[in-house]
Amino acid sequence: MPDREFRLHDGKKGAALAIRVTPRARRNEVVEVLSDQTVKIRLTAPPVEGKANDALINYLSDILDIPKSKIEIVAGETGRDKLVSVLDADLTEIHQKILENIA
Repeated sequence: MPDREFRLHDGKKGAALAIRVTPRARRNEVVEVLSDQTVKIRLTAPPVEGKANDALINYLSDILDIPKSKIEIVAGETGRDKLVSVLDADLTEIHQKILENIA
């Protein structure tokens, strides 16, 4: 993977999350937060026809208690590394919910 540093950060209207997805897992789960602040998530969905992306949005909506309409993949739709925008979200609250859901 290229050397990059993603950080959770507050945007003008919400927060951005760097996420690394592992598709076709046994269950949906947050695995860890990597040293560059990327959130590693496993999903049961396969990486075909947008199924893993849809599963990611649904999973984040559930664990963050945020409507799906407020979550958007803004970069990395076809790769494992994604940048996700969460509108009208408080970064501290999102960070806490992610930590609470680490498997």
